[in-house]
Amino acid sequence: MSNLIQWKVQLFKLNYDEREYTAVMDTLKSGWITMGQRTIDFEEAYAKELGEGTQCLAVANGTAALHIAVLACGVTPGDEVIVPSLTFISDLNVVSVSGAKVVISDVSSFSDWTMDPADIEAKITPKTKAVMIVHYAGYACDIDAIVDICKRHNLKLIEDCAHANGGTYKGRKLGTFGDISAWSFFSNKNLAVGEGGMVATRDPALYKTCKNLRSHGMTVASFDKMKGRAATYDVLEPGFNYRIDEVRASLGLVQLAKLPEANASRTARVARYFARLDRMQDYLSVPFRHFDRGTPTYHIMPILLHENIDRAKLIDLMKEDGIQTSIHYPSIQSFTAYKDRVGPTPKSQFISEHELTLPLYPTMTDEEVDLVCDSLEKNLPLAIV
Repeated sequence: MSNLIQWKVQLFKLNYDEREYTAVMDTLKSGWITMGQRTIDFEEAYAKELGEGTQCLAVANGTAALHIAVLACGVTPGDEVIVPSLTFISDLNVVSVSGAKVVISDVSSFSDWTMDPADIEAKITPKTKAVMIVHYAGYACDIDAIVDICKRHNLKLIEDCAHANGGTYKGRKLGTFGDISAWSFFSNKNLAVGEGGMVATRDPALYKTCKNLRSHGMTVASFDKMKGRAATYDVLEPGFNYRIDEVRASLGLVQLAKLPEANASRTARVARYFARLDRMQDYLSVPFRHFDRGTPTYHIMPILLHENIDRAKLIDLMKEDGIQTSIHYPSIQSFTAYKDRVGPTPKSQFISEHELTLPLYPTMTDEEVDLVCDSLEKNLPLAIV
């Protein structure tokens, strides 16, 4: 292959078309690209999508959303926050930069990779201020149990919904169960704008704090000054520049309208995967195979390789076939910044060592799923140690 790999099936593709291109051009031609009316429209549309009286604030990215959420919940130095052990590093980073201690909780089982409510409760101490959950791959956590734990221990609940655009739990949208939720619209997310995020809450006081944190604690936005609605402003509290821009907000509006169709396509492709992967049980297992806690979003397609499979070799063999794969996620304990700061989480550590993520995206076809599975089925015996 050349230096630029020509994938037959890549890990992810955008589902953009003329609707996104037109939205961006219209925004550029409007003459206003800093946070303005399109951002307001995106926030209102997202709030309507979530329901439950939710208010939304669009921000620069998912990590900004998480950081705002942690600070709005009053997390300060000396506090502890319980976070997932199988997650992207931003969950831990935003807690660490707030000055609080990160406490990681293990997954429920090798078939359910969401947080174990019993392990969450076991790790609560008098210093615990909040619990942050992740709906891994778009599968809802055991929310009833976790909400009950947080209520009994008077803890804030933060939902990291980076994988969960459009997902539900018992008919109610994910992101509406905690005190606050944080969303990511990164390029590979179900709703993709490149970089972008959202903070959502049903608590008016939290919403006000988040709004201050998003934009320097200022009482007036630049858009209002441009419109002549204010000549000056006050600063109510220290904050950040975590604003989204109008171009990405315009993409968000289009992507939100396309989300049901895109998620339905993911659902169909995952069903195809399940049918094919069931034939490979001698080499792997599939998490969430019989999930029944709501409507998943199928953000990624993870599998768990048996211990006798050399994952690195398998990745290389599939790469030779033009199939791109990934890992979600390396273990927290393997990172220099955290290996001496967190305890063991045996189940998630095993998963981190043996997980493989297969391609999945809205425009994927059954034929492409078959190409991936053909390569996997052919190469698994060759990757046995």
